[in-house]
Order: sequence, then structure tokens, then C-alpha cells
Amino acid sequence: MKHTLLITAACLLALLSTIGAALPYPILPPLFAAGSVNEFNHFMGLPPKLLFSLALAINPLGLLIGSTLLGPLSDRYGRRPVLITTALGAALGHALTAVALVLQSYPLFMLARFATGLLEGNGSVARALLADKLEGDLRVRAFSWLNGAFYLGWLAGPLLAAATLGWGLTAPFWVAAIALLLTTLLVTLALPRESASKATTSWWQVARHQHALNLLRHAELRTLFAIQLAYTCGVTAFYEFYPLWLVEFAHYDARGIAWATAALCGLMTATSLLAGRPSSAPPLQRASLYAYGTAATVAFVALADVRFGLAAIVLFAIPNAYYNAILPAWCADRFGHHGQGAVMGLLATTFCLANILMAMAGAVLTLIDTRLILLLGAASTTWAAWRITRWRLASSPEAAAQTVQP
Repeated sequence: MKHTLLITAACLLALLSTIGAALPYPILPPLFAAGSVNEFNHFMGLPPKLLFSLALAINPLGLLIGSTLLGPLSDRYGRRPVLITTALGAALGHALTAVALVLQSYPLFMLARFATGLLEGNGSVARALLADKLEGDLRVRAFSWLNGAFYLGWLAGPLLAAATLGWGLTAPFWVAAIALLLTTLLVTLALPRESASKATTSWWQVARHQHALNLLRHAELRTLFAIQLAYTCGVTAFYEFYPLWLVEFAHYDARGIAWATAALCGLMTATSLLAGRPSSAPPLQRASLYAYGTAATVAFVALADVRFGLAAIVLFAIPNAYYNAILPAWCADRFGHHGQGAVMGLLATTFCLANILMAMAGAVLTLIDTRLILLLGAASTTWAAWRITRWRLASSPEAAAQTVQP
């Protein structure tokens, strides 16, 4: 019963937090690619596609910083207070986003999205919460269910945007703010108070000296970082630019993008319920196979016609859901002695960094052809799959035995 309550609380937290993050994806492409000319989408006379790419990058930049810091801060100050504070702050960020859209202020929009991302970097804290308390197959299943909750948020967010846009462009963001306030109430009621840490270090000292990137001093974690960054570059290229592909090639509007995203996230959520089942195959072997599958679907979106491209967008859900159920649980077992908050923060940091890198690459490549950024993402994820295989073979008992033979 205790574990059930813990998993439920973490999953509901992930769901409500992700709803707010997912809202802009069906809203932004039409504003920049198919909307009328105004001060928002022609700020300082810059190309709308460039402004769109920068708008995509600013929230992940906040997530990058938040994911790097919030996990270690929760190791120091506790999961509960960090989750409560960040949920309240993210609610305020969504409110500021709505105000920015009313004022057609691109700078305020960018500031609000950055602040929201900074505080929504608490996903690593939710994962650390499960890693602290669970072990073995239950931990794998819990991570799979948590991923399912995140994916369900990506489903509910676009659907919420489509359902509430009739009340005005800002309505989805006000709903997101309310959802995050509900998240705060959930965390307050569901998570027990924690014993105060005996450490005397200030939050600034923790942020400066114990952030997740400190783990890169270890060779194996550097390898993990490189692999995960390459994999998530493909994933984020897909997430960030398939809506633009839908606008340009399938002539979708915000509601069309929302329904396509709903189909993708619905399948991803359903797959996540199965992805945590025990398996006799080595975790890295399975992760490699699923990474190849993810790369194939992203490449297919770029290379196929509209009908098959739409199918590939939805089928992307299957290999990505399995990969994300396997790798965090394996990392928790392999590297948990470094601090679960820091380890999960490192994984989240790679995702955020990938968002920024692909948004910047997309700012250039989409000026030529949107499909180029998808092909770049597919190539990056293919490299990650190949590198996982090499890592697994190099760290196998047989390889280790050969290295010590005369």
C-alpha cells in the first residue's frame, strides 16, 4: 500500500506538470508559420521561423538549468519541499505566458517560458523519489508507469489546448496554471514530511558544487552522457519539428496538430504500461534495439509521403517508450551510489541540452527544408544505438576476461 501511494503520487505529479509543458506545441507553429503578421511573430523584423526556433529553445534552456540543479538540491533539502516550491513557481510562469500573448510581447513570452522551464525541471526529483524507495522489477515497472504519466501529459496537454482555444489563445495557459496548483496540493497531501538534512551547506553551495554535471568526472557517466545526448537529440528533433512538418506538408492547424499528438501520446502511454515487464535479455541490448527503432521512425517522417509520415509519427511511440522504461532503471541500479537525484538530473539535463541543440540546428536547417532537421535527428539516434552496443560488448564479462589475459 505504501509503495502504491508513492507511485501514484509521483505519476500524478508527472501528469499534471507535463500538461503545462505540452500546451504550446500545437499553439506555436500556426502563430509563426501560418499566422498574420504582428509584433509577436515579426519581433525586430526577424524571420518567423527563427523566432519559432528560439521560442522552442528557451523553455528547454530553463529545463536544462533546472534539471541540473533541482535533483541535487532535492538530495540536500528533500524531495517534498523542492516539488512544492517548483510547482507553485511554474504555475506563475504559465500565467505570465498568458499575459505575454495578450500583450503580444515576444520578450515577455521568452522570459516566462524560460522561468517555467527552470521550475519544471523537477521531473528528475520525481524519478529520484521512486529510485529512493523502490528496487528491482518494481523499480523498473514504476519508472515505466512514470514515463507513461509523462506521455499522458503530452496527450492531455495538446488535447486541452484544442479544447480550450475556443475560449481564447491564453485559455490553455491559465488552465495549466490551475493544474500546477493542483499538483502542489497533491504533493502536500501525498508525500510525508522528511527529516531535515544535517548538512549545513547553503543552496548556493549545493548548486555550485553538487550539480548533476559534476558526475561527468566519472568515465562511465561520461559515456552515458554522450549516448543519452545523441539519443535525445533525435527525440527532440522529432518532438520540436514534426508539428512544423505537419503545418508545411500536411497543412494542419493547431487542432490538427493536437489530434496527431494525441494519437502519438496515447500509443506511448499504452506502450509504457507494458514496457516495464521483466525480461531475460540484457538491458543495454534491449535499449540498443529500441534506439534503432526510434531512429527509423524519425527518418521515415522525413523521407516518406504525408500518409506514411503520419503513421511514422504515431509509431515513434513504441520504441521510444520501451527505451525510456529500460535506461533510467538500469542507471538507478548502476549509478545510484552517486545520489539518485544527481543521476536522474543528469539524464534530464541531456534531454534539455538536446532540446537546445536541435532548436538551434533547426533554426538554420528549417530555412532550407524542415525535413533536414529530422534526418539529422535520425542520424544522431542511430549513432547512439551503435554506441550502446559497443559499450555493452566492451563491458561484458567475456571482454573483461580478455583484457586481463597475458
